[in-house]
Amino acid sequence: MNTVTCNVNLLTASARSSVSFILMQEIRGFAPTGPSELAQSGEAPAHWKEVLEGIRLMRSSVDEHEPVDTIARDKAGDTVPPKERRFSVLASSLLSSQTKEHVTRGATQRLRENGMLTADAINKADEEIIKKLIYPVGFYTRKASYLKKIANICLVKYDGDIPSSIEELLLLPGVGPKIAHLVMIVGWNNVQGICVDTHVHRICNRLGWVSRSGSKQKTLTPEETRQALQWWLPKEEWVPINPLLVGFGRAICTPLRPHCGQCSVSRFCPSAFK
Repeated sequence: MNTVTCNVNLLTASARSSVSFILMQEIRGFAPTGPSELAQSGEAPAHWKEVLEGIRLMRSSVDEHEPVDTIARDKAGDTVPPKERRFSVLASSLLSSQTKEHVTRGATQRLRENGMLTADAINKADEEIIKKLIYPVGFYTRKASYLKKIANICLVKYDGDIPSSIEELLLLPGVGPKIAHLVMIVGWNNVQGICVDTHVHRICNRLGWVSRSGSKQKTLTPEETRQALQWWLPKEEWVPINPLLVGFGRAICTPLRPHCGQCSVSRFCPSAFK
């Protein structure tokens, strides 16, 4: 597995008021080192460096507190034991799926205020209570069930901690590749791959950065995009590309009617103004 260097000052920003702001500070402190099992040499698309730099410049003019990703590291995360913090990261990451940042933050806070952000507490809690506390996160009924099952697994197999590998995380109910990689980064300070959500998936296809294996067709899923992107993107870009493209995707390269006229890198985009 890869190890990453974590800037302690950034990881202890417990006084920050925004979950997303803390995540951004943490992400800037990660630097993947050593060879990666997932990285494969591939031909990089033309002008990718200019495009990334252009997007960074566009994003640098935006208020740093603007939400750019919904993971789950709340401001109290550094005041609890590591095992409990990691479970909190996993639980909140699960809640964040298909849910707006402020809704995830509220649900996580309610769980914490009720002493229910540990595997033991969730395992003992009534599922109906969990549902009420996390409402209105997306698919809250299903997620309450997932949390109960995950808590039991963490207690039985990991002594209340969470799995420490991508493979084991993916065996948990409701955990897909994006959540697994995100939890590895924030929970274990270990970069094993790129976190690809719908924004990263959409933008990489629009830019022509990824394609299906052996063809020029667009990738169909975020996981296909992750695998294709890791063929050529340098490892030092694996962590920062997610919040960068998520922010860009929310503000300019939106799902419907993207603002190509406001995009400084549209000249490099084969999908611009189409």
